[in-house]
Amino acid sequence: MLGLYLHVPFCLAKCPYCDFYSTAAFDDDLLDRYVAALCTAMDRTEGQYGRADTLYFGGGTPSLLGGKRLARLIEHAAARFDLQNAEITLEANPADDLADTLRVFAAAGGNRLSLGMQAANDTELSALGRRHRMRDLYRTAEDAARAGITNLSLDLMLATPGQTDRSVARAVDVCRELGAKHVSAYLLKIEPNTPFFARQESLALPDEDTAADRYLFACEQLEAAGFAQYEISNFAREGYESRHNLKYWSGDEYLGLGPAAHSFLRGVRWEYPRDLAAFLRGEPPRAEENTTAVGDASPVEYAMLRLRLVAGLREEDFFARFGNDIPVAWRKAAKTLPRALVLCDEEGIRLTREGFLLENPLIARILQEGGI
Repeated sequence: MLGLYLHVPFCLAKCPYCDFYSTAAFDDDLLDRYVAALCTAMDRTEGQYGRADTLYFGGGTPSLLGGKRLARLIEHAAARFDLQNAEITLEANPADDLADTLRVFAAAGGNRLSLGMQAANDTELSALGRRHRMRDLYRTAEDAARAGITNLSLDLMLATPGQTDRSVARAVDVCRELGAKHVSAYLLKIEPNTPFFARQESLALPDEDTAADRYLFACEQLEAAGFAQYEISNFAREGYESRHNLKYWSGDEYLGLGPAAHSFLRGVRWEYPRDLAAFLRGEPPRAEENTTAVGDASPVEYAMLRLRLVAGLREEDFFARFGNDIPVAWRKAAKTLPRALVLCDEEGIRLTREGFLLENPLIARILQEGGI
């Protein structure tokens, strides 16, 4: 089953840490034209890739489309990809009045809301350049519940300016109070070409050791609150793991539409340029540079993705996908690494929570020293 991702590249203001593709220059006419372009893009793929069981509106701030436009896109996707029993997620900024949007979104079949909470006090939100304040978060969560959307996911940033263990613990309490089913808790990364990058020396960010401790503390607090970790930065109550995002980490197929959107279809990765005008003109996506066929030809990339999960690279799953066991060389390489970071047993290979903090070098050691 396919995962369908629709990128909505519009924001009222750009957060100073964000490097996702978006623009603040838009009006109702542009939003209408963009929705029409997404529908046309869906039409071009009709019948090529089968059914979809997840639809994810990402951005940008997709909620800026409003309920009617979102409903049109859901209806169009349902007609083209047969969205029966689908997980349909909307990302939103709680700064905006979303009551009507959420009501129409839910009536159209939307059933999951992802809010950019990021912090649980106004001082930290201000330091992050966020538009919303805590009263907005509570209001939006109430609006979602009234609309019938009970699958709520909250984003939480870690190792941010002014953050303490106490404020992290409070943020986890807020997640619980609001009835969240899912939490994405990720370390702040200073990206090039962002305002934070230009003034990072003045941000008073924690050092690497403190950031690592904050991540581990957040993991402990979330699990104590009933959110089980299933991926490096993702936690959920039982049965509420993100079905859409699990497709990325399991090497399943997904179709992304919109500028800067990526796809993985039939063993090839595709991307649209970061160019809104080009997408509106109907220019097609292109194969990613240096792309590697994944499918059955690349157990390496499958391993890289699976090792992001708490379950890790499982022997049973690897055999089912590729028809052979996990390479012995990978196992040998994994066993040379500290058990505090990497576990290797009859079930497979997996990183520990401490190992997640060193994800990239550890995975490189396992695969490269394993002869790849």
